[in-house]
Amino acid sequence: FCVQAFAVAYMKNEQKIYRFFALLNIFNFAMAGLLFSPNMFQMYAFWELVSVISYLLIGFEYKKQEKSEASRRVFLINRVGDTALIAGIAVVSFFMFNYANVSFATLSFEDMNAISTLLYAYTSTPLFYIICLLFITGAAVKSAQFPFYTWLQDAMEAKLPVSALLHSATMVAAGVYLLIRLMPVFMLENNLLLIICLAGIVTALICSILGCIETHPKKVLAYSTSANFGLMFFALGLLNIKAALVFLIAHAFIKSMLFLCLPDDNKNMDYARFITFLVGALSLSGILFAGLPAKEMIFDSIQHKTVFAVLFCLVSFFTAFYILRIALVMIRDKKLVNTIDIFRYLPAFALLMLNIGFYFFIRKNVTYHIAEPFWAALAAWLAVYVLYRKNLLEKFNKTPRILENFYEKFLPSVYSKIALVSDFIDTKILSNYRPLILCAKIQVRIADWIETYIMNGAVKFTAGFTKKVSELDMRCQSGNVQTYNAYALIVVTAVISFVIITYTFVLSQMGVN
Repeated sequence: FCVQAFAVAYMKNEQKIYRFFALLNIFNFAMAGLLFSPNMFQMYAFWELVSVISYLLIGFEYKKQEKSEASRRVFLINRVGDTALIAGIAVVSFFMFNYANVSFATLSFEDMNAISTLLYAYTSTPLFYIICLLFITGAAVKSAQFPFYTWLQDAMEAKLPVSALLHSATMVAAGVYLLIRLMPVFMLENNLLLIICLAGIVTALICSILGCIETHPKKVLAYSTSANFGLMFFALGLLNIKAALVFLIAHAFIKSMLFLCLPDDNKNMDYARFITFLVGALSLSGILFAGLPAKEMIFDSIQHKTVFAVLFCLVSFFTAFYILRIALVMIRDKKLVNTIDIFRYLPAFALLMLNIGFYFFIRKNVTYHIAEPFWAALAAWLAVYVLYRKNLLEKFNKTPRILENFYEKFLPSVYSKIALVSDFIDTKILSNYRPLILCAKIQVRIADWIETYIMNGAVKFTAGFTKKVSELDMRCQSGNVQTYNAYALIVVTAVISFVIITYTFVLSQMGVN
């Protein structure tokens, strides 16, 4: 609601505004449908609808080539996750129906504990791992986890309200929500929980590092989204589901508020939005309000695992570093002004109040302790301030070559070689393999015979039969009343005779004389 209220003021001078709000409302409807779906079948339907509408929203200005291409890239990368999810549903449904005579896709999530036990019993261990990895892949793609996080950078071509919605409580949240729904399945194997845990912390670390060297505010927040959802994956891998849920809600309030406080291109920023952005940055860093207990709750469950604890503190340091750094970069060449657009600021202020209110709700209902991540975040803010005073923040602006080479050289090279091998098999082997060609010719001839003599023959027979019946009917239409009476007598006699014969036959079968 806050994002849509912001969009009213933000989009007031845009053309085709009715199309924008129609898509935005369908997007919210699809996400609500996904959330309230009672089973995997309905959940997948809304899962796909979310992807389609996000494609249309990101490419809203489709006449601009960069936005159109970005929407296509987002859509294609999400197809990988959608394919993995539907493959997992299909395989599970096959085994469940064969052995238990029930369909997994239509079983209620309330029965997930029983479903997971049956699935584990009816499948071998390798197959069980494959099924679970398909579900994890689907969730990882939707929540922009490594190595699929690049689509979230392309999604930044969308309008600011769409970016705020995508990154807070809608599309990327679907992956974490899927994992929470399927946790009874993953809990049966500790190795699966370890995979979820590692995928989350690796994504959080990589995206946090990339956020520290990015200078575009929206892209920094995009890296931040992937990193924070990585922490949610990490919490789920540690079976700290309560912490993951708390962080999911807190992140929704914080991240949407940060997006709504971003300044327009080439325009000055007002004091109110900048201060609100700083408060949100403190919260995202884990220093203030809802972000503080959310991160401390996750850390409480990993203190006995030294490596994970160190990595978590590093992520907390980098998170605080990039969010304050981008706040200072935003106002580097701009002037803070006293004027304020009240209609654009009120939604951000409402989200700030929700952030504060949620913090007090957590304090009242959850126990947590201030630990190392808090001090790591404070150290990062101090480091940024020192670098800012010494004009050294601009030194952090180059992407590590290893990641750049991975996405720009290694992956295209692998795809190119796969395409060349496929082309060679198609043109040089399959096209010249005589038995295959002969089989293809036989199939073509069989298909031609079926079409000519069966399909077309059936059509011709139906047409001829209908024509003959019509001609016979025309002959019967003589216009003579006596002839019509004779027809009626014949029909009535036939019907009565049929009834008498049927009645006699039934009585004889029943043994009645």
